[in-house]
Amino acid sequence: MKILAVGAHLDDIELACGGTLALALQKGHEVKMIVMSKSGYKNYDGKVMRTDEKAVLEGKAAAEVLGVDDFEILNFENKDVPYHSTVVEELEKRINAFKPDMIFTHWPFDTHQAHVGTSKSTITAARRYNTIYLYEPIAPSGRSYVAFRPQLYVDISSVIERKIEALKMHETEYKKFGEGWIEGVKARAAFRGYEMGATYGEAFEVLREELVL
Repeated sequence: MKILAVGAHLDDIELACGGTLALALQKGHEVKMIVMSKSGYKNYDGKVMRTDEKAVLEGKAAAEVLGVDDFEILNFENKDVPYHSTVVEELEKRINAFKPDMIFTHWPFDTHQAHVGTSKSTITAARRYNTIYLYEPIAPSGRSYVAFRPQLYVDISSVIERKIEALKMHETEYKKFGEGWIEGVKARAAFRGYEMGATYGEAFEVLREELVL
């Protein structure tokens, strides 16, 4: 299968479906990652929290840990990826060239505006594709007024350490959030695993899905 994951920022994909992608690669499937921004950002007071250069280096290192070679970083604004025809068309061009069997992207009720813009733009760009999964956000982006509904589960027990190692490649974010960031991600994976009868899992909402018989 050909699997496409689209994220707003460098680390979003690893957080949400890094285990699923690592497992897919382990089983011989083809994986492409598209990240909408170089992901450097400043705080509201002007303090530089992460430079583009550092974020890109970290993102490439994380993708390498997962085993993803087909990895593209676009140049939209980090904090404000819009739901706009320019974004839709850039994604549609790449989706049509890759022709994925399944697509993973952000949940549209996320509370980060760039995640929402990326989600809606991906859904529109992929309007002719039949299998789209929405990945689970993590706090604070997941603290929405709408509840995430886990509908599709993937057992990532065999690749959980690879997912965690990939996250740790984002040294800036790891330093910012501390070990609690890693523990939170692993705890969520343990909870989703418990729900499905596995040690660790990742969960997704199904936007639509094609059943091939």
